[in-house]
Amino acid sequence: MKLGSMKSASRDGALVVLSDDLKTCAPAGDIARSLLDAVEHWDVAGPKLQALADALKAGKAEGAMPVDPAQMAACLPRAPQFVDGSAYLYHVELVRKARGADMPPSFLDDPLMYQAVSDGFLTPTSDIVCGSEEWGIDFEGEVGVVVDDVPMGVTPDEAKQHIKLVLILNDVSLRGLIPAELAKGFGFLQSKPRSALSMAAVTPDALGDAWDGGKVKLPMVVHYNAKLYGQPDTGQDMQFDFPRLISHAAKTRPLAAGSIIGSGTISNRQEGVGSCCLAEVRMIETIRDGKPSTPFMKFGDTIRIEMLDKAGHTIFGVIDQQVVQG
Repeated sequence: MKLGSMKSASRDGALVVLSDDLKTCAPAGDIARSLLDAVEHWDVAGPKLQALADALKAGKAEGAMPVDPAQMAACLPRAPQFVDGSAYLYHVELVRKARGADMPPSFLDDPLMYQAVSDGFLTPTSDIVCGSEEWGIDFEGEVGVVVDDVPMGVTPDEAKQHIKLVLILNDVSLRGLIPAELAKGFGFLQSKPRSALSMAAVTPDALGDAWDGGKVKLPMVVHYNAKLYGQPDTGQDMQFDFPRLISHAAKTRPLAAGSIIGSGTISNRQEGVGSCCLAEVRMIETIRDGKPSTPFMKFGDTIRIEMLDKAGHTIFGVIDQQVVQG
């Protein structure tokens, strides 16, 4: 099942069920006011939404209509919280190696995670608005999961049952602002603006054998300025799967239904698959040449992020954005 949100007067959008090919949708407002509302009442709303999805597939859904990408919001326009991990340790290793630092052994069994922006997400086609190119504008292709209510102290095995939806996102980073913020010892704020979420959030079963219960096993395809930039496999080199990340986030507090847990930038050790962010390429250049040569994003640059199934069909829809000055 694939779910999304149409733009509406409500900040949470209007819930719709999407066809597998994302070309048609059916309104689901009589089941739940929004996707957030549906996740908060998943035991009741989930089966009803699945029945509507089945009706849409059979051509029997009332009110079915073509999908207009311009009218689609982020699949989850806002969330109770967004906690983002850094599960692909090759990315972390490169960042530390480029500045002459080793990776602490604890990083192998203790996930890195921070509290990200969740009070609003960019649509898949929203501009990335920045005040200056000097801020070091970067994209980050990631996978995320949406959970229902997660109790404090949940184990990884228990956490599996709380994963209700999977999505992809562009976690926008302003690399030029990060060093000064981290130097204060209090974490990210200005350097992490709003992220863009995919048009569709899908139930894990919709991924078939590409979902192993804890991670997605498909390439993340990234085109930067219309050229293929990377297609690393999201199932490879993921040190911590989503149940482990959820358990880590819930160690000292419960997680509210609708919370998003991010994977961090997809990164593979395998040569030739490319990257999902500019920073990683810059780190490789620094290690090899002593300094980076790839610039960060400029006004007018475009980024396209999507995930394709084994038949080559888009799963979550396309995140297609342009950087503009604001």
